[in-house]
Amino acid sequence: MKYLFICYPKCSTCKKAKKWLDENNIEYEERNIKENSPTENELREWIFKSKYPIKKLFNTSGNLYKELGLKDKLLDMSEDEKIILLATDGMLVKRPIVICEDDVLVGFKEDEWKSVLV
Repeated sequence: MKYLFICYPKCSTCKKAKKWLDENNIEYEERNIKENSPTENELREWIFKSKYPIKKLFNTSGNLYKELGLKDKLLDMSEDEKIILLATDGMLVKRPIVICEDDVLVGFKEDEWKSVLV
């Protein structure tokens, strides 16, 4: 199966994840999250498939997250408002992401990736 690998090429964690995918001969299509931000519909589908809480999809260490003061603002936002916000800029979204048929992996945790992808 070929997976969708969503990353930001300059991100060190994304580079590490890509290297791991290549070393494990896992086929994927790469998508640059900065050039091709996730849509609201994609985000809704990923949240449903992943079973992660929506806050897990925010790139809390990113500059944009900090500039917008989202740590406090997210507390008062509905899930729909959070999804709409995430869809405005790919740099708000935690990465890397691997989209599988029945699962979504967010962030690179080698053990988790190995259990799902290998």
